[in-house]
Amino acid sequence: MIRPMRLVAAASLLIVALSGCQTADPDGVVRTNEPSKGDVTSFGDAFDGLKTVGDVEHYASDQAVAEAKNQFRAENYGNAGALFFKATQLAPNDGGAWMGLAASCDRIHRFDLADRAYGRAFKLVGATPEYYNNVGYSYLLRGKLQDARANFLKAYELAPNDPTVVNNLKLLSSSVQNVER
Repeated sequence: MIRPMRLVAAASLLIVALSGCQTADPDGVVRTNEPSKGDVTSFGDAFDGLKTVGDVEHYASDQAVAEAKNQFRAENYGNAGALFFKATQLAPNDGGAWMGLAASCDRIHRFDLADRAYGRAFKLVGATPEYYNNVGYSYLLRGKLQDARANFLKAYELAPNDPTVVNNLKLLSSSVQNVER
């Protein structure tokens, strides 16, 4: 009976000691290694008014998106999809991450997942040329050429000088002319 009491007492002391490592301001920012009132920065400025970053998820999603784009350019679509998915979990309102996830799913022929990601992306980015162009390319990969054309034309109406849209319309016309039977 005495042994469990010692364990509880030791745990209580540890919690009290650890709680002294952070302070919280009324604005919700958690500060670690808080400087003393008279301390100055390397630049000679006072620490008064400086805040540490409380929410780092935004930065983590940016890093995941950047790495996902690198993987996508390297044609590692499965890795890109996994990283874009991670980015969507870190920042669910990042329309670019959802678009990247959808494009990655298209490339590995998981069109069911691509459709869900495009649905979420549309709610976040709206009717942009990039959205319609990507959806059109998705339909092109599926062999649904009429749906691809309709989306490419919507993208072309919104951005007639976009070289990617123009190239995809040319790709579609060559696909129609070179149908294998």
